[in-house]
Amino acid sequence: MPGWQGRLERLLILMKDDIKASIEAILFASGEKVESAALTSLLNIDENELDELIQEMLLDYAEQNRGIQMISDGSGYCLCTKPNYADMVAQAVRPVNRRLSSAAMETLAIIAYRQPVNKVEIEGIRGVKSDHVLARLLEKGLIEEVGYARLPGKPILYGTTFEFLKVFGIASLEELPDMELLSGQGETDNGEQKI
Repeated sequence: MPGWQGRLERLLILMKDDIKASIEAILFASGEKVESAALTSLLNIDENELDELIQEMLLDYAEQNRGIQMISDGSGYCLCTKPNYADMVAQAVRPVNRRLSSAAMETLAIIAYRQPVNKVEIEGIRGVKSDHVLARLLEKGLIEEVGYARLPGKPILYGTTFEFLKVFGIASLEELPDMELLSGQGETDNGEQKI
C-alpha cells in the first residue's frame, strides 16, 4: 500500500508542476494581464487551487535568481521584467516611445500617491493646467478614470492602472517609495534616515 500512495503523490506533484508551467506559458504568451477567471477556465481548476499554485509560483520566483517576476492587481496576473534588469532590457528591446516627459512623470506621481484624485487637485499641486498630460497618460494606459468625485460638476477621478505596475516593475502600489523619504522629510540634517 505505501508504494501505491507514493506513486500517487509523485503523480499529483507532476500534475501540479505541469499546471504551474501552463500558467507561466499562458502569462508569457499573452504579454499582458490574464484574468483569474480565464486561468481557472483554461486550466479547469477552481479559484482556491489557482491561488495555491500562484502563491507557490511567487515563492519560486522570489527564491530563484530569475529575470522575470509575476505581478497581480487582485483580479489577474502578468509576467514582467524585474526592475533591476529594466535598463538592460530597454537597451535590447527599445520599446516604442515609452519615454515620459517630466510633466507626465510629475502628474503620474501625484496620481499614484493620491489616487483617486481629480484634475483640479492635480493642477493645484502642479500649479499648471494638466489637460494635455492627462490625455497622454490615458492614451498610454498608465492611468484610467476610476469614478466621479462627489463635488459640484462631478469631476472625474483618476487612478493608476495595471499597465502602470508593469511599466514600473512593481507588483502593487505598496511597493512605491515612501513619500517622506522622497521629499527628504524622512532624513535628518546630516542625511541619515529618521526613525
